[in-house]
This record gives sequence, structure tokens and C-alpha cells, in this order.
Amino acid sequence: MLFGKEHVERYVATDGAEGHEWQGTTTLILTTTGRKSGQQRSTPLIYQPYGDDLLVVASKGGSDEPPAWYLNLQADPQVQVQVKGDRFTAHARTAQPGEKPEMWRTMAAVWPAYDEYQTKTDREIPVVVLTRS
Repeated sequence: MLFGKEHVERYVATDGAEGHEWQGTTTLILTTTGRKSGQQRSTPLIYQPYGDDLLVVASKGGSDEPPAWYLNLQADPQVQVQVKGDRFTAHARTAQPGEKPEMWRTMAAVWPAYDEYQTKTDREIPVVVLTRS
């Protein structure tokens, strides 16, 4: 099973032939700019299309701390996205309270553990909307 850096490397090298389908769902590669280092950081994330946008969840497995990639995109919302062989620039934003419930249901339908993750923390786990630039 692919995970972390190896997942990113195999996904990028094969245009997602290896790594797009993962544990019964699909992943993309999100590249953010490190808020401290200024370096590019790539992370494989479960995603779902939502209209013309893509959704990802900043869960970190239910940790009380948000994932580093989420902190990075808060500092710089211009991100790079790769879905299979399609690479593009996107604008990342946190879903607003009025739109989040439906988006959360969309994501939990493909990865039910998100609901469990939310019970592990008092932190409101964000749904992130990626809009192609």
C-alpha cells in the first residue's frame, strides 16, 4: 500500500496510474508552499469532485492539530493539484458553515472514517474547496 512520500513519488511518476485509486477511494496530489520554509510540499489526499471544484478534508486522522498542508494553504491559498495526469493551479479555501454540511456528507460517503475522526477532536475539521485557477 502506498503512503506518504512514496505515494506522491509513484503517483507523479505514473500520472496517477499508481496511487490515484487507494483503499477503495481516489486521491489527488496537493502541493502547497511551506509557510516557514517556502519550499513546495506535496501530499496525497482523498478527494471528490463537487460541481466544478474538488473537495479535500483537513482531518489528520482526528488530531487536535490541523495538518501542515492546511496551515500552508491558509498562508498561501495558491496551490498545485494533480489528478491523474492533469496538473493545474488552484485556489484553496475553507468551506463556509452554510455549505460545509453537504460537502462533508459528500466526503464521508467515500471515506466514512471522517465522521469518526471528527468525534476524536474538539477541532472543527475543515473541508477545503479547490477551484481551478
